Amino acid sequence: MFRVNEIRKDFPVLSQSVHGKPLIYLDNAATTQKPLKVIEAMNEYYREYNSNIHRGVHKLSQLSTTAYENARSVVKEYISASSTEEIIFTRGATEAINLVAATLGKSLNEGDEVIISHMEHHANIVPWQMIRQEKGIILKVIPINDDGEIIFEEYEKLISSKTKVVSIVHISNTLGTINPIEQIISKAKEFNALTLIDASQSIHHSHIDVKKLDCDFLVFSGHKIYAPTGIGVLYGKKKILDKLPPYQTGGDMIRSVTFEKTLFNDLPYKFEAGTPNIAGAIGLAEALNYIRSIGLDAIIDYEKELLNYATEKLSEITELRIIGTAKSKAAVVSFVLRDIHPHDIGTMVDMDGVAIRTGHHCTEPLMRRFNVPATSRASFSFYNTTDEINVLHNSLIKVINMFK
Repeated sequence: MFRVNEIRKDFPVLSQSVHGKPLIYLDNAATTQKPLKVIEAMNEYYREYNSNIHRGVHKLSQLSTTAYENARSVVKEYISASSTEEIIFTRGATEAINLVAATLGKSLNEGDEVIISHMEHHANIVPWQMIRQEKGIILKVIPINDDGEIIFEEYEKLISSKTKVVSIVHISNTLGTINPIEQIISKAKEFNALTLIDASQSIHHSHIDVKKLDCDFLVFSGHKIYAPTGIGVLYGKKKILDKLPPYQTGGDMIRSVTFEKTLFNDLPYKFEAGTPNIAGAIGLAEALNYIRSIGLDAIIDYEKELLNYATEKLSEITELRIIGTAKSKAAVVSFVLRDIHPHDIGTMVDMDGVAIRTGHHCTEPLMRRFNVPATSRASFSFYNTTDEINVLHNSLIKVINMFK
């Protein structure tokens, strides 16, 4: 039995009321709530040993440095990387993708090809468009079927000896589709193409082992996995990161500077210019440890139950159509409700204390693929319950009745 009621006590924000109703937070694909352990770990840093890292010999600086580098070790273990040198702290997945695109892009030439999919977040589209504009590369897009699944046969037709990078989302933030990244990576290797995996939506819904995947890069944001905002991770194979130029310049990413020449620091510091989000890294490590304390397998199983229940319950509403019906899905249900605008839906269910996401979810090309301007999206975490899904269901019925 999954102890969801006990787990909910770890998240202070869940105990509040909204518009006089108990908060039902179903916007986890946008950002997750933070357990008390994460909040306390960050507060402890600011209260007791706040200091800059790496450059100080005094006690507080050494404590901060140790905590920051311990956080890097926690991330390394969590995703099974080979070395902490392969773990770069960023502001989030967006910055991590931009880092790869900007640095790797310098070695791309006109006519080189980059492949993405039709379900990518804007953060995995626009950086490659910028490289296309700058270097004249060709950007190819893997189509998807009506269920929201990548058409693998079309991917096989797109990839060629000209393909230099395959940059793909693991789990769609809009559809919940779980992409077959193992096969996608394997096919890319046949053509010596580098692979970047956007694990923003999968880092907390599935096991990630970068060595088994054999991906070249993997990115995720802390705030999706119960950690603070403003912290994220770029994993990259050391042999590749060593060859890439710095992304930003400044303090800590240099070994020495003269007016004639600058020598850059070793990995991972070469890509961490300036004072980093120290408290964010500490909070991220605490969040990953918290997930481990519950058990990722138990979380995955429980969230699958929530997804199945929500899919069945919402499908009872004849006026509702689910967008994204892939056979392999994470705990996300995106839907349209008759001709009622999603923003109206989101506003009205909020009056019942239900927080969902409405809009294009930073996937405008995907919206056009399904010929809808936007969707409403309920996304679940292990602290949600079937009772909360029932409240969402009843609230949507009220919305329909109000628009009759």
